[in-house]
Amino acid sequence: MMRKVQPISASILSQFPAVDEQLVNRLLEQELQADSHKIIVLDDDPTGVQTVHDVSVYTDWSVESIRRGFAEDNRLFYILTNSRSFTEAQTTEVHTEIAANIEAVARECGRQYLIISRSDSTLRGHYPLETELLARAQKAYRNKSVDGEVLCPYFKEGGRFTIDNIHYVKYGEELIPAGQTEFAKDRTFGYQSSDLTDYVEEKTGGAFSAGDVICISLEKLRACAIDEIENSLLSAHDFQKIVVNAVDDCDVQIFCIALYRAMRKNKTFLFRSAAALVRAIGGISYQPLLTREQMIVREISHGGMIVVGSHTQKTTSQLNALRGMEGLEFIEFNSDLVLDPSAFEQEICRVVSLSEQCILKGITVVTYTKRSLLVVENDTKEDALVRSVKISEAVQSLVGRLEVTPAFVIAKGGITSSDVGTKALRVKRANVMGQIRPGIPVWQTGEESKFPMTPYVIFPGNVGEESTLREAVDVLLGNV
Repeated sequence: MMRKVQPISASILSQFPAVDEQLVNRLLEQELQADSHKIIVLDDDPTGVQTVHDVSVYTDWSVESIRRGFAEDNRLFYILTNSRSFTEAQTTEVHTEIAANIEAVARECGRQYLIISRSDSTLRGHYPLETELLARAQKAYRNKSVDGEVLCPYFKEGGRFTIDNIHYVKYGEELIPAGQTEFAKDRTFGYQSSDLTDYVEEKTGGAFSAGDVICISLEKLRACAIDEIENSLLSAHDFQKIVVNAVDDCDVQIFCIALYRAMRKNKTFLFRSAAALVRAIGGISYQPLLTREQMIVREISHGGMIVVGSHTQKTTSQLNALRGMEGLEFIEFNSDLVLDPSAFEQEICRVVSLSEQCILKGITVVTYTKRSLLVVENDTKEDALVRSVKISEAVQSLVGRLEVTPAFVIAKGGITSSDVGTKALRVKRANVMGQIRPGIPVWQTGEESKFPMTPYVIFPGNVGEESTLREAVDVLLGNV
């Protein structure tokens, strides 16, 4: 039975006991040094690199790209699947192919590997399909079942916290249960449960019951009860689900110490997580926010290009906060014309032409889709997803068709940023430079891309405060 939960005060986040962070860091470093797994992060949109720096993102999953990733000195690399914009059939095909290619390269190299399915910290995406496909592949290739699937949607920079198995989204001074937010009403990936044990039962259609989920509590984590946590992990069997509670990075670090110890005892795990677990399990250090000087390595007098596709309330408020800034030109892209192919093409041409004129004058363009979602009678989830992909294709073409080089590119929204990166900018491999604001990553595009060495800011639709987009633009324009 689904547990009813209420919003709580965000003040609870400061009420948990502190831990000896130096001890935690030392113990985790010991486990990292003793481990030889290559970590492959399958990212269902480009925002998943929002906690890391100096790692590679490959935008295809060819054997060649995976081979390059395995050959790197880095402990981990990302493969951008963009599967949140896929149908179930497309997701199935892609994940089956990726699993086969990873296994082939791992056998060549003689390396063990871990796969993390990085997805949305507000629980949207093809779950449980993607991890089920990966578990099935590992069973086929290794003749060994995955013992446990770790669920960890905690992501501090985005205001996502898991307390007493309830996943919350921070709004102002309140923590709202995720199932009561706009994200849970997603047309394609909607859900009801905020309790992650209930979420598992809901999403698996009862194949895994809430009562069978292993829960790693904050009490055990803050007590550094590593042996107890390890024993819980050692008890996992038959793809049993494991929920990790977390309100700070130290919680996932402590969990990872126990996790590495359990893996040394031949336990196998898959991961469905937000970005924070990746940083901990990969031993990625913290670094300061990026400066303009670090990002802009090729100075030009042109304006930048900002494209906004996300329809979340947060995105709209952030877009509105940009208005009034000097040096910006706002151009609305009439995305409702998607229902009329001829008119839609004319609209794309109009926006591209206006954008080029502004960029050449040193004016930064802000192009955005209509702020209200198009409502279609007798709509289905699949139709809505296909239509959103068509709109995203058009939005990316607003960058892809440019004949002038912008000083920088910002894409707002997960699907939008993936399409802009892979299709418009034609990136094959990018270096994650770091973050321009907490949770907002920056790629440096490769020499093979449409605009080489241009900073590309991947701005999630559901991250940041009202002023955060403006702050990022201020940094890039040199206003701060």
